[in-house]
Amino acid sequence: MEPEHKGVTPQTNASPYTIAVSNSTFQTGKPITVVIGGSNYTGVLLQARSASSKEALGTWGTTPANTKYLQCSGIAQGAITHSNSNTKNNLTVFTWNPPSTTNSIYFVATIAKDANVYWLNVKSEMLTRGENYFTKQSVDELN
Repeated sequence: MEPEHKGVTPQTNASPYTIAVSNSTFQTGKPITVVIGGSNYTGVLLQARSASSKEALGTWGTTPANTKYLQCSGIAQGAITHSNSNTKNNLTVFTWNPPSTTNSIYFVATIAKDANVYWLNVKSEMLTRGENYFTKQSVDELN
């Protein structure tokens, strides 16, 4: 999940960005809200993966402004990426629809502050399939 920015290498210091999720468990048919926390950013490539594979899982809901779907692992809506270099922030809310075939997942992203500064493998906490599905009150709690 590395950008093709010529002559630019990823940052090696800790990412200033985080991936916050609306729940620590998931169920088929109950979407998960995903927010990237931190300062403004211009580029993103975001996907869900199983704990045991690097293949994209699930599908993404309606794309927020300045983003678009990206086919990944044979899934038409398997990832989300930026559609332009406009600024995005923690008010950009992504919605992920879980599949019915996996036990644990995490979200992983490449996040670009700008064309020259980006971080690879920014990861969320692990989410497990489960019956204890409680959503957070609001997106504000994710930040």
